[in-house]
Amino acid sequence: MTDLEVLRYPIGRFSPPASSLPGIRAAHIQVLRQLPEHLRAAVAGLSDAQLDTPYREDGWTVRQVVHHLADSHAMAYTRCKLALTEDWPTIQPYDEAAWANLADSRLPINVSLAMVEALHARWVALLEALSDDDFRKGYNHPQRGREMLVKMLAMYDWHSRHHTAHITSLRARQDW
Repeated sequence: MTDLEVLRYPIGRFSPPASSLPGIRAAHIQVLRQLPEHLRAAVAGLSDAQLDTPYREDGWTVRQVVHHLADSHAMAYTRCKLALTEDWPTIQPYDEAAWANLADSRLPINVSLAMVEALHARWVALLEALSDDDFRKGYNHPQRGREMLVKMLAMYDWHSRHHTAHITSLRARQDW
């Protein structure tokens, strides 16, 4: 991998799971349960100047990453509920980069940290109540096609660790 690839994908690129066994799903859910705590630890003690530092050249700032996690995971939670209550709904994609440049992505990070904490409490409770059949439900993504909830769960496990690693690897490089 190139240096840029390592900065962009500090834990590697997402790879769909080879299995959807209940134990593997439980491990993915555990990552979602722990994200609020891990994210808070990753940003603990950072100044506004540090929060406004990009994790790589031409990348998002730490502040934008935190707000992106709240946005993206809220969208995923909604998509999950749609998949459980409708027959393979077609979901609406969104421009993540454009969202990261909106005014609310300049707010103090505590707003999104609280949002992630509340959202993940609900999302984890929902996911833990799902049956094997529920995890085979899903939605139609206009660009990626049909996605089952079991794949979405694995993707957001990765997404949680991926963006937390953007912050922690920046802190390590900057010796903050």
